[in-house]
Amino acid sequence: MAQPRDFWVTYKGHEGPGKNLQIVLISGDEEYRSEEALPQLGKILSTRHGFKCTVLFAIDEKTGIINPENRRNIPGLEALTTADLVIIATRFRDLPDEQMAYIDAYLQAGKPIIGMRTATHAFALESSPTYQHYNWNSVDPKFEQGFGRQILGETWIAHHGHHGRESTRGIVAADQGDHPIVRGIRDGAIWGPTDVYRVRLPLPGDAQPIVFGQVLAGMSPDDEPVTGEKNTPMMPIGWTRTYQGADGQRGRVFTTTMGASTDLVAEGTRRMIVNATYWALGLEDKIPQGGTDVRIVGRYEPSAYGFGKHRPGVRPADHAIEATDAP
Repeated sequence: MAQPRDFWVTYKGHEGPGKNLQIVLISGDEEYRSEEALPQLGKILSTRHGFKCTVLFAIDEKTGIINPENRRNIPGLEALTTADLVIIATRFRDLPDEQMAYIDAYLQAGKPIIGMRTATHAFALESSPTYQHYNWNSVDPKFEQGFGRQILGETWIAHHGHHGRESTRGIVAADQGDHPIVRGIRDGAIWGPTDVYRVRLPLPGDAQPIVFGQVLAGMSPDDEPVTGEKNTPMMPIGWTRTYQGADGQRGRVFTTTMGASTDLVAEGTRRMIVNATYWALGLEDKIPQGGTDVRIVGRYEPSAYGFGKHRPGVRPADHAIEATDAP
């Protein structure tokens, strides 16, 4: 029988600007392999930047095996009580109240958060009356369209690019070239085989688009952009905003509709998210002029996205940093 400590993986922070700060990365989606992306992101943030990183997974509680199709269980969320930043990449999770309570307390405190890809539709709480206002399609007049719209800035709308046929090239917003999140990133360095998500413009509140998604005609970073309305205007794929906690504290938010495990193969995509980590924590002055160090730690051979394609039999401990991994 697996023990609770076997249900997540923690990477001790090395030296760096993130020393003594803790990041909790929450995976749990059936399609885009967040259970592969977030361990690599945690390794980079701990090894290259000094953050202590705890990666949580959707788990089969009896076996301790990662099962992203289990929508009802992400153990270890109590780590949020001491977290300085949360990075979330879940999809339609139906978590029990005792787990959602930790997420709710974190948000009530107005602490910073980064949402990746399907985090816009992170929750579908069919069995919990307590936290249903966080649902992606919430009709609560005080929290319409839930966590996605009210915290991250958008909920699930639709695919904008053709799913599986039109990839995404990141284009820095014309008025945001000096923003610390895109420091060291040139147009085209952000790329991924996932398609652009549709969002409603303008984004709500103080949301500010930082990177737009150019829809490409194929699945290569060198493909030409499609012509027509898909790129006129382009959809934001990375934006900043703030939200307000219960005591008035405003937490910084960065949302990107990229973030599949295969998207992180591109150095620019990784740098956008790591730079955003610094920004969300108020450490933007620590981002080097050439951008953050986002070298892969160890081996990273992500699976193709798609339903039912997660690697079977993988445990959190299989994502531990090995002695042979690149320093």
